[in-house]
Amino acid sequence: MIRALPFLGAALFVFALWLLHRELSGFHYRDVATFLGSLPASRIALALLLTFAGYLALTAYDYLAFRWIDHPLPYRRIAVASFIGYAVSNNLGQVMLTGAPLRYRLYSEWGLTAEQVTKVVSFCLVTFWIGYATLAGTVLTLAPPALPASIPIPGGTARPLGILLLAAAVAYLVIAATTRRKLRLGGWTFEAPGPELAASQALIASLDWLLSAGVLYLLLPDSRDLPFAGFLAAYLVAQVAGLVSQVPGGLGVFEGVMVALVGPAAGTPELVGALLAFRAIYYLLPLILAAGLLASVEIRRRRPQIERTARFLSRWAPALIPRVMAFTTFLAGVLLLVSGATPAVSSRLAWLDRLLPLPVIEISHLAGSLAGVGLLLLARGLQRRLDAAYQMTVALLAVGIVVSLLKGLDYEEAGALTLMLALLLPCHGDFYRKASLTRERFTAGWVAAVLVALGSTAWLVLFAFRHVAYSNELWWRFALADEAPRSLRALLVAVVGATVVAVSRLLRPAPPDPAPPTEEDLDRAFAITRRSPQVTGYLALLGDKTLLFDDGGEAFLMYAVSGRSWVVMGDPVGPDEEARELCWRFQELCQRHGAWPVFYQVEESTLHRYVDLGSSLVKLGEEGRVPLADVSLEGSAHKQQRQVVRRLEEREGCSFEVVTPPAVSELLDALAEVSDAWLADKSTREKGFSLGFFDRAYLERLPVALVRREGRIVAFSNLWPGGDGSVLSIDLMRFTPDAPPGAMDYLFTRLMLWGREQGFASFSLGMAPLAGLDRRSPASPLWNRVGHLVFRHGERFYNFQGLRRYKDKFGPVWEPRYLASPGGLALPQVLTDVATLIAGGVGGILRK
Repeated sequence: MIRALPFLGAALFVFALWLLHRELSGFHYRDVATFLGSLPASRIALALLLTFAGYLALTAYDYLAFRWIDHPLPYRRIAVASFIGYAVSNNLGQVMLTGAPLRYRLYSEWGLTAEQVTKVVSFCLVTFWIGYATLAGTVLTLAPPALPASIPIPGGTARPLGILLLAAAVAYLVIAATTRRKLRLGGWTFEAPGPELAASQALIASLDWLLSAGVLYLLLPDSRDLPFAGFLAAYLVAQVAGLVSQVPGGLGVFEGVMVALVGPAAGTPELVGALLAFRAIYYLLPLILAAGLLASVEIRRRRPQIERTARFLSRWAPALIPRVMAFTTFLAGVLLLVSGATPAVSSRLAWLDRLLPLPVIEISHLAGSLAGVGLLLLARGLQRRLDAAYQMTVALLAVGIVVSLLKGLDYEEAGALTLMLALLLPCHGDFYRKASLTRERFTAGWVAAVLVALGSTAWLVLFAFRHVAYSNELWWRFALADEAPRSLRALLVAVVGATVVAVSRLLRPAPPDPAPPTEEDLDRAFAITRRSPQVTGYLALLGDKTLLFDDGGEAFLMYAVSGRSWVVMGDPVGPDEEARELCWRFQELCQRHGAWPVFYQVEESTLHRYVDLGSSLVKLGEEGRVPLADVSLEGSAHKQQRQVVRRLEEREGCSFEVVTPPAVSELLDALAEVSDAWLADKSTREKGFSLGFFDRAYLERLPVALVRREGRIVAFSNLWPGGDGSVLSIDLMRFTPDAPPGAMDYLFTRLMLWGREQGFASFSLGMAPLAGLDRRSPASPLWNRVGHLVFRHGERFYNFQGLRRYKDKFGPVWEPRYLASPGGLALPQVLTDVATLIAGGVGGILRK
């Protein structure tokens, strides 16, 4: 059902096109062009002034939000972040997915936490709808617009909707004025805004709506027979229709409803012209300015005096440049397609005819449309940070600039493409992936967006040349004045280009299903892990996980499938650049299989990789690492460890040794006896995935630490040595029931002393699940609250606090570990899938 939502939006867009087509059936494209050309400069200037005032009102949303959270921030900074956020979300829609990440990127740099940013965005969203409810409720109640039969609403009037909206606004104001206690929603706690702040919300947001409506009203012709109150009611209805449709910016849906409601009174061709001018002034111009402002912010962030801070923030903040550039590139593709579908200015075409032969003009027309389709498709590659997509986009934008001039001397179009190219050129560093373009998968949303763009172009051709009788001869007519055949051929080239790409992707071989690793795969993974500081890579040697290698064989990740979740154990193992690319490849593999990409127990230093992928982050617990430089048996701080060592060696006759391959093979039978006795004594069974299990092939590849009592092995642990000497870790920890008390303490102490002698920097004690979850943490409030509760009161099921206390006595430094996965409603299922993997099945979750 969720996958069908993009196509539902596309269907609403098609319905809007049909509505426009029907309402414009008696008019010509040139009627619209004539009106646009006749707009006086003074009226355009006033529209620009109102647009400026409207976005100024939008910045007041954020200003009020900062008063609500009681956080001081200079207004100039609030205005920058607010303007960029609203300019993007107005065009792309989905404020929580577009405007919110932009605000987080900027506000986090200025000291706000994720929780504070979320509260600011939520407050602004409430302000937006309270203003709408206040204004729309008042207007629809007092002056409801006459609805045409094409918009079926019970009773034929919007007055009941107005009363309902007005009641909602009044209820909000009453609650804000009378509530004194804190409001709770899930894991979040909110202060009631109070009567003054709530009234300011309603007033400022209503003013914002009035100003945006005023921009469009100013652009309507003087001959309109339409009072402002009636126009405002229609405008508010059309805007909410666009928002509900989920089409970016309500494109097409807003225009269709406005034509249906206001067209008869304002004049349909004139209204369409005014709507086009409104899109350019209120939507596109602010978006271009916001892109430039964002680029300047990025440049300032990279100055030498703040380079270190910028580097730190760039690892945490969502990477927005690829998304913004992907949108502008898609917009450039639409611009070229629209230009190819509409007639050129006759005077410019006649001037070109004196300079260029007709074949150059014809070929330029076709090349422009083909470049437009290419940009639509490359936008997806930019979003995925592909270097090849960046290079090709630069080339196609340059081609688009040239052909815009050659096919019709369209210098406005060439100027817009030049600006987009200028914004893209400095951002090469953000497109670091060297992966193949053909490997990228198009999501349902992208497919729907491309179909909408092509469908709109086809409709525009039909509308622009509706008075030209169609015949097969049109395709073969080549003359300067024959613009309909030229546009038809351009449309055909665009559709054929998109079809070729679609067919080539459909004919690609299906992705391989997850398969167990071969011996050769295990050898490669072992060699990579031995060179790497990421010791979790040794878990690959168990053979219970599928391995995915990079193209050069320098890095790999290991994963297993549980339900819909494809779960990677730890971070990819290998050099940073190759590991980062593997994350992208794994996400693409999951998308092709309709699976959820999940990364389990990833380190804090690598979280930026998963933020780039769009994953949600949840803290799982903390890993304890003991700095080996501080390990000693001397001094009062180490008295307990010193006593354990003396007691076991002097009284119990114990000794410690580390055995390395191939000598480990000779001990496997003895180790198996210890392991079986430990499992029987604990009434448990082997786990898996993130935990090792007794496997002869696995153990004989690694060093093993032994505790002997009078020559007999009573405890052992296999070792994971880090390739760069940064860490020494352990996996299996097994001891016999008759091992002396404190055997594992003795093993740990002696092992840490041995590791220090071997030059290792730290010793890993492993995870303490759910440790360090602050209930007030902004990372995931509801999960933190639940996890903290389980950590404190879940001792009946697992010794959470006891494990943390036991490891604390060795003086470790605790490092957080995270789960990166789809968030929201998917998270409980993801956690269940991971638990099932570790326990070896659903039954294993309930048993030891």
